[in-house]
Amino acid sequence: MKALIVGGGIGGLTAALMLHSRGLDCEIFEQSETVRELGVGINTLPHAIKELAELGLLPRLDQVAIRTHELFYLSRTGQEIWREPRGTDAGFEYPQFSIHRGRLQQVIYQAVRARLGESRIHTGHRLGSFTQDEGGVTAYFFVPDGSHRKTARGDILIGADGIHSYVRQTLFPDEGQAHWNGSMLYRGATEWPKFLTGRSMVIAGGMKAKVVVYPIAEGTRPDWPLTNWAVQVKVGEGGALPRDKQSWSQLGRFEDVMPHVQRFTFPLVDARALIEATPEFWEYPMCDRDPLPRWTHGRVTLLGDAAHPMYPVGSNGASQAILDARCLADRLRECDHVYQALAAYNAERLPATAQIVLSNRSGGPEGVIDAVEARAPDGFDNIDNVLSYEERKAIVRGYAAKAGFAREQVNKQQTARQDNQPGGKAAS
Repeated sequence: MKALIVGGGIGGLTAALMLHSRGLDCEIFEQSETVRELGVGINTLPHAIKELAELGLLPRLDQVAIRTHELFYLSRTGQEIWREPRGTDAGFEYPQFSIHRGRLQQVIYQAVRARLGESRIHTGHRLGSFTQDEGGVTAYFFVPDGSHRKTARGDILIGADGIHSYVRQTLFPDEGQAHWNGSMLYRGATEWPKFLTGRSMVIAGGMKAKVVVYPIAEGTRPDWPLTNWAVQVKVGEGGALPRDKQSWSQLGRFEDVMPHVQRFTFPLVDARALIEATPEFWEYPMCDRDPLPRWTHGRVTLLGDAAHPMYPVGSNGASQAILDARCLADRLRECDHVYQALAAYNAERLPATAQIVLSNRSGGPEGVIDAVEARAPDGFDNIDNVLSYEERKAIVRGYAAKAGFAREQVNKQQTARQDNQPGGKAAS
């Protein structure tokens, strides 16, 4: 068994580690010349961290990330709508990590280098075409000037090449560009004085704009962690992306974001000062794609953002890619034929992720903020008179159940795995 993995992001690299841990061969092909620490902060949820921990990565993650302790949902004026503990503080066996996306990628990448070897990682390789037959898949890779660089042969091809996936485009040539929901996301990070526990996450706002703030790593000074912030702003009706917003690495401008930040006043952290102190930040259009009817076509399948690009709410993008990788590796290890494995992977993961994509369009768990603002745009005296505890719980916890990271689900899965080990629970 040999897999060709197209894309050296979090999903593709995790898939490589998962396959290797099960004795399956693979090669990774990344079109960038280097695997660099790009992006800003993300959150990875306990059910995904469990998978990385089983690959032996937990100690390294603890060195470069923050174990999230608590989450607050606030109105734009700082009134508390919901709070809850997170990760191990909420009773999960594994933590939720707030982490720089690039550092998470580097932790996985360094493990791939150490375990698979440099020869299995090919940077500067852009997929130009692929064909499949009864015996396998042949992929043709090129350099930026169009010159042929390498032809590779494998049993399967995994498209883990992101929201603008060439593999997906080849399988669905009439799909068109990603769908924009009319919002821009401005994101940055800088060292900032610790607020609350130093492991707290705040999401505040309403239907037109939201602010998110949380620490993602220790800083160079005590009690000054590297602190991530994001501002989501509704700027249009959505649909096709404006031509000047089609870059995914465009520097943001203070004049675009600060008028929206002025709407927010909350005491837990001075978001306005934090943003003003950030030397540079980036803007990202909020885009996703409709769920596909299938990911798998013969010996070719999709994984991560190539399979299910979703709006960045609910901390699920990277987490779901990691779960994809685990599922695919397990199915391949168990199968009699790759067609059987890829069909089983498709049947298990596509419906689960499609539900999250659609839920994120309505705000995911952050929809609790929108619901309160819709009923009490000028604030409230008692949150229970606006939206009852049970109503708020249904929004937040209901999303967790849909996304597969409700505490009962994760701990039940862990117990089942222990029971399935040789010798039962004692074996683990």
